Amino acid sequence: MEITKNTTVGDIVKANFKTAQIFDKNSIDFCCGGGISLDEACQKSKVNIQKLMPELETLVKINDPDSKYIDGLELNELCDYIEKRHHTYVSENIPFLQQKLQKLCDVHGGNHPELFEIRELFNGAAENLTEHMKKEELILFPYIKKMVNFKAEQGDAKNEFGDVITTIELMHEEHETEGERFEKISSLTSGYTCPADGCGTYQVTYQTLKDFENDLHRHIHLENNILFKKALLLESELIK
Repeated sequence: MEITKNTTVGDIVKANFKTAQIFDKNSIDFCCGGGISLDEACQKSKVNIQKLMPELETLVKINDPDSKYIDGLELNELCDYIEKRHHTYVSENIPFLQQKLQKLCDVHGGNHPELFEIRELFNGAAENLTEHMKKEELILFPYIKKMVNFKAEQGDAKNEFGDVITTIELMHEEHETEGERFEKISSLTSGYTCPADGCGTYQVTYQTLKDFENDLHRHIHLENNILFKKALLLESELIK
């Protein structure tokens, strides 16, 4: 793809997810903030766009079969992929992290009081993400799959659809909330850096928290920058 100042951050990452590393390095939000232009993102993060663009252009030319595969999925398939890959990951890792964070508070909380805030932040994320994924699995994803079926069957969809944007806007807001929550967790953990007196559990917990945030970034990217955009276009096509 050709990258210009007006290309959105999300479209660049959609073309090649490897570019996410460059955006992370330059403190540019590619998931919740992926809808803005590269120029605007650089201005917000005080990054020299003339230095950044050659890096992105070089990387985006490298073959990224995963990004091509995901972008080529039908929307019903993409819903299934997100649910099986990312929703399952979140559900499986929440109990482990809650247990380990409680243990760190019990053992190291005296010397590291920030652990209590980290625990509370993660518990809030766990509760909200669980509810958020339930809404997607029970409401949004079935709605999107229904649109895909109507398109395939060429049915009259004018009276069937028209309000996906309401649900998507809510999902965007909830994504933003979790993005901000993990920014706080990352700050409190000094970028998930284990302190000098940290034990093995400390190291494992911080690494798992970091992996959890990275997975969440890709999860949100797939929804905000690919699934939701395509769903809005599909609904518009069906009801025109």
